[in-house]
Amino acid sequence: MRKQLILLLLLPSVLLSQENVKFSKTIIVQDLERHLNILASDSLEGRETGKKGQKMAADYIANHFREIGIPPYKKDTYYQKFKVKSGRHVCKCEDCDVGFVKQLFGKKRRIKGENVLGYIEGGDLKNELIVITAHYDHLGKHDSLVFNGADDDGSGTVAALEIAEAFILAKKAGKGPRRSVLIMPVSGEEKGLLGSKYYTDNPIYPLENTVANLNIDMIGRLDDWHDTANYVYLIGADRLSQELHDISERVNKEYIGLNLDYKFNEEDDPNRYYYRSDHYNFAKNNIPVIFYFNGVHEDYHKVSDTVEKIDFQKIETITRLVFLTAWELANRDERIVVDKAEN
Repeated sequence: MRKQLILLLLLPSVLLSQENVKFSKTIIVQDLERHLNILASDSLEGRETGKKGQKMAADYIANHFREIGIPPYKKDTYYQKFKVKSGRHVCKCEDCDVGFVKQLFGKKRRIKGENVLGYIEGGDLKNELIVITAHYDHLGKHDSLVFNGADDDGSGTVAALEIAEAFILAKKAGKGPRRSVLIMPVSGEEKGLLGSKYYTDNPIYPLENTVANLNIDMIGRLDDWHDTANYVYLIGADRLSQELHDISERVNKEYIGLNLDYKFNEEDDPNRYYYRSDHYNFAKNNIPVIFYFNGVHEDYHKVSDTVEKIDFQKIETITRLVFLTAWELANRDERIVVDKAEN
């Protein structure tokens, strides 16, 4: 109901504004906060892949897709289930709260998880696809300690939910995307990018028809390199397609005005973030990607990564940027060119 009210309030300016901007403004702090208060609550027990809390989070995401009008992608399910052996994901922090976190990454075992698929069919170019990802899993709990993962990656997950709703509102208004859009919160990231790897190894929609992947992983905090929230790190945009990079720059300049920081996009970046979130499994298949990231902070992979420390205005701004970029990719006449394909 709140979304419809927002659209009604925007009606006087509709004829003067572009449709993409109108629907981006349905992405608001209040809804982002409502979702995150649930997904990063103690009741979800840190959302460790394969555990009860992760299943609860998957159900919450699927129910959101159902409520906003996205049908199941197959029969009556939104889930792509997987059972794979966990890898040895390298923790990005040096001072985790408890030893079990590092032990968690070192264990190899069979993991059962779910990717949650919200498929929005496009129009005249519906066979081509834009994929938007965020990982909804986190580290779980240890004894009485719950790792809520509000920023990592609750922030990206709620962004994906709101982008899905903005596209659905556009479609219901007769302004749906020309290309199809897949909103896919994945699990297993903290175990070694497992969910996204399973999808790219077993794609529901052909990889050759996948135009780009926009991956959102941690967008609700500041890192030590910045003293204001008006930034986002972009990683990977120019690695496979100069055109994707140029579109991203233009969309931000025209509509948002964030400081786009490419510090971690350098090929010699010692952190190697390009290889360490779910977009990389798409990039390995020569699918152009952008990774949206706020950098690590003092609460990264700690029990102190909680909702009250989240900057929801920052999430709103970056989420609108991702939506507007996806809108451009989904509606332009020509598919972006892959001009730097890896062998």
